[in-house]
Amino acid sequence: MSRILKIGGACLNQIPMDWANNLSNIDRAIEEARNEGVSILCLPELSITGYGCEDMFLSNWLPKKSFEKFLEIIPLTKNIAVTIGFPFIYEEHVYNVSAFVFDLEVIGIYAKQKLANDGVHYEPRWFSPWESGRVEHLEIHGKQVPFGHITVNHQGLKIGFEICEDAWRADRPACHLINSNVDLIMNPSASHFAFHKADFREELVVKSSETFSCTYLYANLLGNESGRMIYDGDVLIAQNGVLRGKNKRLSFQDYKVLATAIDFDNPENSISEIRDDSHKPIQEFSKAASLALFDYMRKSRSKGFVLSLSGGADSSSIAVLVAEVVRNGIEELGFEEFRRKSGIELNEGTVQQIVGQILFTAYQGTKNSSKATFTSAKNLAESIGAHFYHWTIDEEVQQYTRSIEKVLERELSWETDDIALQNIQARARSPIIWMLTNIKKCLLLSTSNRSEGDVGYATMDGDTSGSISPIAAVDKHFVLQWLQYAEKELGYSGLKYVNSLSPTAELRPQDQHQTDEDDLMPYEVLFDIEVEAIRNKKSPLEVFDFLKEKWTDTELLKQWINKFFRLWSINQWKRERIAPSFHLDDFNVDPRTWCRFPILSSGFQEELNELLRK
Repeated sequence: MSRILKIGGACLNQIPMDWANNLSNIDRAIEEARNEGVSILCLPELSITGYGCEDMFLSNWLPKKSFEKFLEIIPLTKNIAVTIGFPFIYEEHVYNVSAFVFDLEVIGIYAKQKLANDGVHYEPRWFSPWESGRVEHLEIHGKQVPFGHITVNHQGLKIGFEICEDAWRADRPACHLINSNVDLIMNPSASHFAFHKADFREELVVKSSETFSCTYLYANLLGNESGRMIYDGDVLIAQNGVLRGKNKRLSFQDYKVLATAIDFDNPENSISEIRDDSHKPIQEFSKAASLALFDYMRKSRSKGFVLSLSGGADSSSIAVLVAEVVRNGIEELGFEEFRRKSGIELNEGTVQQIVGQILFTAYQGTKNSSKATFTSAKNLAESIGAHFYHWTIDEEVQQYTRSIEKVLERELSWETDDIALQNIQARARSPIIWMLTNIKKCLLLSTSNRSEGDVGYATMDGDTSGSISPIAAVDKHFVLQWLQYAEKELGYSGLKYVNSLSPTAELRPQDQHQTDEDDLMPYEVLFDIEVEAIRNKKSPLEVFDFLKEKWTDTELLKQWINKFFRLWSINQWKRERIAPSFHLDDFNVDPRTWCRFPILSSGFQEELNELLRK
């Protein structure tokens, strides 16, 4: 019997509990694969329900309904084998499973053994791990079906399974005796996007195929499924240490199929299907963040975005990302499909004209604002086609100030009331920009970045106001680098004004020449400290010992580290209230997805004293 088969994976852009959307994507992906002559198709993890159902996985109704939907999918599998993922209740426990179905018949159901419980994942809260090597039997449609740690024999192949996290552990299921001499391992996944992760994942798939002398087939979810995590839509096929198939990631499509012919007896005859795809963070950011914004807009049924455009780096980067939503979306989907998917009544035109229909910006100046930032904001908005409004808020600020001065029976001054006088300007901008947002039926984009989140350099109910915070998971140093790239490589010439300015909040009088780095520290230093302190969990003294060779002014370095830990500790309450953000880097400071820290703590007092005494 010839063992040359066309195998493939399909990435799917699913929505938690949206049965119609999810089954439609599954149906169309199976049909396209069948039409392409695919014999075995891998669909992603939990593809029926979506991965991001959160505590709804703890309900009884959700797993039961997903099984009902699974039964509806079985008739779609005529003449093709497909893995289909869903939550499944067995003996009062919920398991994350993937069923292998061929030609209208359930051949077996694999249950996930290793549950992700780090970073953005909390799987043990919802699922039980299956015991390695254990196999039970279920009755489906009057037939006994193996369930658990299974392998199946299909078209002359011995096929094993892993689900996402299973493959990332040293004691992975593929190492078990039951998987010895497998020809094919299928891995349906929901592996979130992060910078640098694509290389590691690709290496894992290729190395797995070499280690287990098999073909390894991997398929990931696609898009911003449930709000915070982004899935890149990776489909990878490797055979005996050689990459045979690779998808182009971060697509705006509902689904994408990638397949290739594998000769299981003579690997040198296998066909390769490799699609070019960049793994550089500076390029990935444009694709990942714009896809996430597009999905967030359409899945929340919003009519576009509103942005308080200050002319500075953060708000300017977000404005460009919205322009990238349109450019990338139109380029891949075409206008009619972009309009259909967005759910917005759009008029056809140039990219700039379409941006003008979904992005509304406003420059909210005060007497402390400069002509330079106004010019920067206006020119950027006009260059990308966004609506540009502008007004001043001095009257509102004065009214608030006079009210509190009357109560306190004294005048406020910059010498005694610096923070209050800065913050009232940021807060006075919030009500009117929210009003514009409500009128336009849009999402308000918050402009905080991760560096500001680290040290609380943001005003609650001011510049942190928003429905979504697109850059809260990337540091300011990265934002500044990306803006240079966007101007020079992506062609956003309107950024030349932004890129010529030093980052500043413009909340103090102009004669004080306020800059962010004077208020805090150089952004590159802040980034180095946060990586060691937050990502790598080092103490103040350990951070100092690690960085002192790079930053040789050791007394100044101590001051910077002291400031970072002190501000980090007292501002956890702010991080608890940051608008939902996208997970983009390999770490973030959102306590709801990655970094939990007590709101009240010692503030590292003893540890900082040890540092300063050194």
